Amino acid sequence: MRRPLPLLLSLPLAGLLALPVAGVPAGAAPAPASSPASSLAAADQPDQQATPGLRVTRAVTGLSQPWDVAVIDGGRLLVTERETRRLLVADGNRTSRVAFPARTWASGETGLMSVETDPGFAENRRFYTCYGGFRSGGARDIRVVAWTLNQAATRATQARILLTGLPTSGGRHGGCRLLVARDGSLVVGTGDAAVSSNPQDLTSLGGKTLRLNRFSGKPWPQNPFPKAGNRNKRYVLTYGHRNVQGLAQRKDGSLWSVEHGPNRDDEVNRLARGGNYGWDPGPGYDESVPMTDFSLPGPQIGARWKSGDPTKATSGAEWVSGSRWKSYNGTLAVAALKDNSVRFMRFNAAGKLQGVRRPAALTKFGRLRSVTKAPNGDLLITTANGSNDSVLRVRPRG
Repeated sequence: MRRPLPLLLSLPLAGLLALPVAGVPAGAAPAPASSPASSLAAADQPDQQATPGLRVTRAVTGLSQPWDVAVIDGGRLLVTERETRRLLVADGNRTSRVAFPARTWASGETGLMSVETDPGFAENRRFYTCYGGFRSGGARDIRVVAWTLNQAATRATQARILLTGLPTSGGRHGGCRLLVARDGSLVVGTGDAAVSSNPQDLTSLGGKTLRLNRFSGKPWPQNPFPKAGNRNKRYVLTYGHRNVQGLAQRKDGSLWSVEHGPNRDDEVNRLARGGNYGWDPGPGYDESVPMTDFSLPGPQIGARWKSGDPTKATSGAEWVSGSRWKSYNGTLAVAALKDNSVRFMRFNAAGKLQGVRRPAALTKFGRLRSVTKAPNGDLLITTANGSNDSVLRVRPRG
């Protein structure tokens, strides 16, 4: 028997989604159980015609499980390695380690994970990381920390611990994708730590997207529960997630997430302020339940794309922009670990999937994890094969 939700939004769904929030526009209506999303995997086929249109090169080599990459000054790249917990700077063919005084741990899917640069990096040298850390008394957690990087890119200095206490249990379902949104907030995608109560518990930071002030670490004032008595709840933007691996903001301001399903139904979701995305594997940790369980009390929001059976292990994502990308312009590029690919998904203005292309040019490099956009519009994609990994640079030909 399912437990009741600890708190359900009192507004009807139409009212909930009409609430305007900078960076999370209204109108992200839920997909019902009969949504076309349930059959969208049929459109997901290899696209041989796209192969000649993409040029893929190895921008950085000799890496070990690079989780994320960010562009800093002069075209240099800041790279995190999950298991070694190394922070690296790559300048052309030269890769060097950044002194990074963080007490970190790595286990399973957790280690040194997402990295995001501040929009004012050129002036303030500020960047953000998410990693497995330690609370007082030695207890483990996952945390978000702000740093400043010296001009030589050889040393990082801790600027502020922004958020601690993201749950963990042995490192499984660590989540932890970061995104600085255009309204200035820092958005954090988290995993449920394989604890069944976390996704639907609004006092837990697990199985959520969170939003906070990137300088003070305080909950973002436009979050849906700004006056909640529980401080964790004030961070919550959306809930009911399993393991958020990707975050991306569309040109229209909408926020999108990518998450891993159990043995089926990886999801791409359009985020709506206060929305419940329906993952509730309790009691115990029953992974046979639907990723979006429409039998739960209250409204749930369905996926805009889902993998079907089996999963693809979709991970990082980025919106593609620039006329030189031609038919890929305006699509969401979503990396996948398990089937060694990138899917370019086209959604219309209402967020309905129009089609998926899976170019063969990006199926030759093994597991692919993160997707980042360079200032010139190129895509930077990290491989996750365990040894001799790379950062790939992807650009359109011509």
